[in-house]
Amino acid sequence: MDIFEYQAKEAAKASMPLAEKMRPKHLDEFSGQKHVTDEGTLIRNAIEQDKIFSMILWGPPGCGKTTLARIIAAETSSSFTQFSAVLSGVKDIRSVIEDAKNRLKLYRKRTVLFVDEIHRFNKAQQDAFLYHVESGLITLIGATTENPSFEVISPLLSRCSVITLNTLSSDEIAEILGRALKDNKRGLGDLGLSFNADALSHMIRISDGDARMALSSLEIAASLILSERGGLKKKIEKCITIKDVERAVQKKALIYDKSGEEHYNIISALHKSMRGSDPDAALYWLRRMLSAGEDPLYIARRMVRFASEDVGNADPGALRVTIDAMEAFRFLGKPEGELALAQAAVYLATAPKSNSVYTAYKNVKNAVKNKGALPVPLHIRNAPTRLMKDLGYGKGYKYAHDYKGAYTTQEYLPEKLKGSRFYFPSERGYEKKIKERLEKWRRQKNSKKE
Repeated sequence: MDIFEYQAKEAAKASMPLAEKMRPKHLDEFSGQKHVTDEGTLIRNAIEQDKIFSMILWGPPGCGKTTLARIIAAETSSSFTQFSAVLSGVKDIRSVIEDAKNRLKLYRKRTVLFVDEIHRFNKAQQDAFLYHVESGLITLIGATTENPSFEVISPLLSRCSVITLNTLSSDEIAEILGRALKDNKRGLGDLGLSFNADALSHMIRISDGDARMALSSLEIAASLILSERGGLKKKIEKCITIKDVERAVQKKALIYDKSGEEHYNIISALHKSMRGSDPDAALYWLRRMLSAGEDPLYIARRMVRFASEDVGNADPGALRVTIDAMEAFRFLGKPEGELALAQAAVYLATAPKSNSVYTAYKNVKNAVKNKGALPVPLHIRNAPTRLMKDLGYGKGYKYAHDYKGAYTTQEYLPEKLKGSRFYFPSERGYEKKIKERLEKWRRQKNSKKE
C-alpha cells in the first residue's frame, strides 16, 4: 500500500459512521439474540465446529443480521462476500459464483455469500443460487425484514434454515450505547460523554429496538455538542440531556414512563375512551402510547381483554377483531401493523357495550369461594365404567339434541345452587337476542315445574 492508498483508507475510516465502527467483530461482543448465540445454541455450535450452513436471517431493521453474518464468516475458515439485492443482478451472482469456484480450487477456502434484502431478488435471481447452494460451493446467508415464506422461493427456502431474530430490548440498546460511549478506539470514549436517565430512556424509545438507529442518533447528538464547543475533538466531560437527544433526532420526548404513573394514566385513558364509545379519544391515546415507545403487543393484549370485559356478547365479533389485530401486528410489525391496532380501537369504541359476562364471572367466582367445591349432580356425571353406572352416574341424563329445538328442561347446577342466576344479558347488540332466547327457555322450565 502506497502513501496515497494509506491516506485514502484512513480518510474512509475517519468518515465511517459510528454504527459501522462499533459493529461487533466477535460473537462475545454481539448484543441480543441469545436464543441463537448463547452457549449450546444453533449458530454458536455451527461456528465452534466450523460447520456453517445456509440460512435466512429474518428480523427487523438494526437487530444484527449483517453483523451476525460477518461474525460467522470471520470466526470460521470462510471467505466473506457481501452484496445487496437492491444493487445486484444475475450477472453479479454469476461473477460471485465464478470467484467462489476459483477460491475453492486454488485456496481450498469456502465462500460465505451474504445477500442483504434477499426478498428483493426476483424468482430468476433466486433460482441462480439453487444449484450452488445445494452443491456446497457457497454457503448462502440471506437477510430479510420480510416473511421468508412469502418472499423467498420454496426450493431455495428448503435448502436454508430460517433463523428468526428479535427486536433488541431496551437493556440491549442501553448496553450498545454504553459501549459506544466508553470505547476509546472505535467509539466516543475520548469525548467523556455520558447520558442522564431521561435522555437515555428517550434515545432507547426512539430507536425502537434498532441498534443502527440508536448509534446514529448518538453520533448526531455528540456532533452537535462538539460543534457548540468549536468542533475540537477533545474531552468534553458532558452529560447528554434529553434536549440534546431531542435536537439530534428532531423528535420531542413525550412525558411517559412505561413503568410509572403516566403509563397507567394513559392506558386507563384509552380503556375509558373505548368504554365511553369515543373513537377519536381512543385513537389519540393509542397514538400517544405508540409514539412514546410502548410495546404495541401490550396495548393489543389490553384491547383483547376489553373485548371480553366491556363489549362481551353484545358484539361477539369484537374478540375476533382484536385477536386478528394482534396477529396482524405480529405479522406486519411497525409501522404498518399499527393501523390494525387503530382499526381495533375504533371497532371497540363504536361497538355496543355489555359487561354482563364480566359481572357473571365475578358472581361465579364469589359462589365458588363461598360455597366451596360442591359435588357434580349424578345425572350429568361421566360414566365410563360399569361401577360408575351402578352408582347412578349419568342416570336420568337427557340428551338435548333428542328434544325439539335442542333444548330440554334439566338442572345442571349443584343442588345447593339450584335456580341460581349469574349471567344477566343486556338489551344491547347481539346480547338482546341471547336474552330473548334465555327467557324463552326459562319459561319452558317454569311451565314444567308447574
